[in-house]
Amino acid sequence: GQELGGRPDLVQHWFTTMLQYSLVHTVSDQYRDFGEIGGACLAMIAKNHGFELGPEVAMTAVAPIRFLPAHSDVPPALKRLREDGYRLITLTNSSSSVAKDQLQNAGLDELFDARFSVEDLGLFKPHAHVYRWAARRAGVKPSDCMLVAAHGWDVAGASWAGMKTAFVARPEQQVYPLGPTSDFIVPSLKELPDEMANRI
Repeated sequence: GQELGGRPDLVQHWFTTMLQYSLVHTVSDQYRDFGEIGGACLAMIAKNHGFELGPEVAMTAVAPIRFLPAHSDVPPALKRLREDGYRLITLTNSSSSVAKDQLQNAGLDELFDARFSVEDLGLFKPHAHVYRWAARRAGVKPSDCMLVAAHGWDVAGASWAGMKTAFVARPEQQVYPLGPTSDFIVPSLKELPDEMANRI
C-alpha cells in the first residue's frame, strides 16, 4: 500500500492481478516464481496510477509477506486438528523458501507434517493438476483430502479436482457462486475442528 502511493485500498487489486497473471503463466506453460509475478504486477498497478516502480523496489515491497503473523484463531485450531489425528500439509502458490519463512516466522512450522509448493510442479492453483499432484505426493486419493482456504477460487478448484473443502469466511472473502458447495463453511478456523468432529 505504501509503494502504491499510500493507497492500501489498491492492495486487493494487486492481489487479484497477481492471481490473474499467475494463471496467464499457467495456461501459457511459462512458470515463473509467484513473488516475481507479484513484483511485476505491483509495478503494473503503480503505472496505472501514474508513477513508476522499478523491479527492485517492487520486489522489496512484496518481501514482508514472509513475516505476516498468523490469524489468532489459526494456532489453536491447527493444534486441535493434529490432536484429532489429522495430517496437516500446506499447499501454496508461493515458493518453498517463502512458505518455509512464512510458517517459521508465524510460529506454525511445527504444526505441519509437510509443505508442498507449486514450484515443484510448475503450475499454479487452481489448476486441477495441482490438487491431484498434491494428493499423489501425500500418498492418498483426492477424495481423502480436504483443502481449507479463505479464497473462493482455491476452494472451488480443489472441489472440482475431487477434494473435500472447507471455506473460512474471512472478511471480504466469498465462496464462488458457480463452484461446488463446500463441505464446511466457517467464520474462522477455530470452529472447524468441532464441525468436523460432528460430521466426519
